Amino acid sequence: MPPASESSRSGLLRRIAASSTWRSDEVFKGIGDDAAVLKKDGSTYILISSETLVEGVEFDLTFLPFHQLGAKAVSAAVSDICAMNGKPEAILVNLGVPNRVTSEMIGELYKGISMACTDYQCQLAGGDLTGSHHAFIVTVTVYGLADKKSIVFNSGAKKDQAICVTGDLGGALAGLKVLLREKKHWEETGDTAMQPDLSEYDFVVKKQLIPMARKDIVTAFRQHNVIPSAMTDVSKGLLPDLKRILAGSGCGAYIYQAALPVDLQTRKVADEMKEEVDLYALYGGEDYELLFTLDQEKVDQLAENCRDFTIIGKITDKKGVVEMQTDLGEIAEFRD
Repeated sequence: MPPASESSRSGLLRRIAASSTWRSDEVFKGIGDDAAVLKKDGSTYILISSETLVEGVEFDLTFLPFHQLGAKAVSAAVSDICAMNGKPEAILVNLGVPNRVTSEMIGELYKGISMACTDYQCQLAGGDLTGSHHAFIVTVTVYGLADKKSIVFNSGAKKDQAICVTGDLGGALAGLKVLLREKKHWEETGDTAMQPDLSEYDFVVKKQLIPMARKDIVTAFRQHNVIPSAMTDVSKGLLPDLKRILAGSGCGAYIYQAALPVDLQTRKVADEMKEEVDLYALYGGEDYELLFTLDQEKVDQLAENCRDFTIIGKITDKKGVVEMQTDLGEIAEFRD
């Protein structure tokens, strides 16, 4: 079963989509995918998406410096454009700022935003600044472009196609658990000068604090003439995000537990926490890897030129059902 919060979120989004009755001829696709799609000309679509990060919910300033917060907010937004097989062009940044946040802190935030914009080759083009009573709030709206012939939606997967994912899964959640453990120790000891040695967790901590949108994979798709049939980014967790593809495509999935790409540091953290590492891979969010489906012929073509992805299963005709073959050969079934 999915976490209750995910079920509630999906239901709320459906109600929001149903409440909007007026339609514009210029909107090709609205609520339901990683980005809204607007008509531009005969060969190109405009993509628009946004991400909001709220202090105390999506981030903790105890262990997330302002420059890393800025970079992370941009990466989260750009990842939605990558998930549509598009290219980011410009961003707007809106801030809700409480009195305790100084202008110097805001300057550090924009250093991180600027570095991320350089990495993704998109321009900071404006935004808004307002006050906030308590939490610091960052919203990044990103504008991108996609060719009509190569845009990819989170629907379109077909039976027997391979299910692929870039990078590794669960690392961001593992990094968050390490940081929260260190914060708890700091609060309990009261040692304000404590500087924890996180070198043995450097990979997963980096995955949590400064994730990267997979623009490099989108570039590889373009260079090697590969267009996924369906795609999304892993922002909520592999299982919830895979179910979005299945819901949009009207199909099911069969995945292999042994094939889930999990880094050794993620396994180490799960062992220390006495938790199942597969739950990190299945439900851990904020990895911002790309989850996509391809015909086997295209998988082979991509594999010849790009090694940073893993085949984790295949699409089936069991609508809405995810089956997972465990390491013991048993079949675990996930339904809404």
